[in-house]
Amino acid sequence: MRCAARYPEPPPAGPSRPATITLPDGSTVDSAADEVHERLSAALGHRVTLWPLLPAEMLDHYRRGAPTHADMETALRAMFGRTADEPLPDLSGFPAELAEFESPPGTYFDAFPVLVMTTSALERLQQSAPESRFDVRRFRPNVLVDTGDASSGVERDWIGRGLRIGELELGVEMACPRCIMTTHPFDDLPKDPRIMRTLVRENDGDLGVYCRVTRPGTVRAGDPVEVI
Repeated sequence: MRCAARYPEPPPAGPSRPATITLPDGSTVDSAADEVHERLSAALGHRVTLWPLLPAEMLDHYRRGAPTHADMETALRAMFGRTADEPLPDLSGFPAELAEFESPPGTYFDAFPVLVMTTSALERLQQSAPESRFDVRRFRPNVLVDTGDASSGVERDWIGRGLRIGELELGVEMACPRCIMTTHPFDDLPKDPRIMRTLVRENDGDLGVYCRVTRPGTVRAGDPVEVI
């Protein structure tokens, strides 16, 4: 999370295009460079390789590796930042293929391609935990909807329905269970495990909704959002 990436020029709609990666020490490396694997491994402190998006039929590429813990409950508590007395998230709405694959084959999404959040949910969480910073950057939504003074739970009302945002239409699939990444430090945001404690206490550990694209289209900042 202390790395950054940008496209030197706008990417095409098709396959991946090389990007420039800025490492924590300020140096840069091209994602297509021969040395990118070594440079990233050194920055992260363990061996990694970087891959472009591969076709969905290359199943071995997407298959899950060995778990980080032999005990599945321990692994899930580490992933979702849950303490021993907190419930684990409900994962029943996730795509079935995630039991076998790290991501839906042909994608590098955690589960679904689009995450939508609301300003009212963020504001309520901030009010309930003023010692923390519920900065939208911690939660990485694709779309942040300005819901004004609407109920903070309005996004849950969208599950099973659709959203029209500009020319785009989305099907809202499920609430998004948040993981330990939301508590990690980056930029000017400190490490803060209280973020997860607040999410569990106030929102069952969820924030935002996962969506599928039902009609592609252009979205612009300020476009109205309609529930359909």
